Amino acid sequence: MAGQITEHVLLLEQLQHVAQGLAETFAPFCEVVVHDLTNPEHAILAIHNNLSGRSVGQAATELGLARLADPDYPQVLANYANRFADGRPVKSTSVGIKDSSGTYVAALCLNLDLTVFQGLQSVLTPFIQVDATPRETLDPVGADALRAQINAFAARHASTPRNLSPQHRRLLLQELRTSGHLEVRRAMEIVAAHLNISRAAAYSAAK
Repeated sequence: MAGQITEHVLLLEQLQHVAQGLAETFAPFCEVVVHDLTNPEHAILAIHNNLSGRSVGQAATELGLARLADPDYPQVLANYANRFADGRPVKSTSVGIKDSSGTYVAALCLNLDLTVFQGLQSVLTPFIQVDATPRETLDPVGADALRAQINAFAARHASTPRNLSPQHRRLLLQELRTSGHLEVRRAMEIVAAHLNISRAAAYSAAK
């Protein structure tokens, strides 16, 4: 029993560090809560970026109680619709933490306040809306396919186009040449812009 208690304490200590890191990364829009499910009547152990108005020491949520009742309850519930008590829309993710015996002992919950983002969306949507009927394009034919190929290459190497290493840029240019994408008009200019490098660097990588 003493060993189990020590394990629970260590898990909760580490979870609080994770919660703090997440909270500082996504402040101020994301509330991060640590629940101690070994003490369901006073489950909230820590709350960062408090957006819900709850307090440390409050009881476990229904989701927390469900995990206590069923060890087979899903360990990760991601991006589900939720609401704060005042009605604000929330996107929530809850991660259950089990001990070495498979018993739920804690939960890490993230609650993203969607109010600000929905407000931004309402402002930006009319601004970026365009007439669906194309009249002209400033892009050469095939430019979209060229960019898509670059994006796919970067994704395969767990990177973004702008973060590709010089070695990967050379491999990318070889692949683009083999696939015929460098036949697109102004291809090297498009590649350079998409990789955020100079045209000289793009031509150098293509050698």
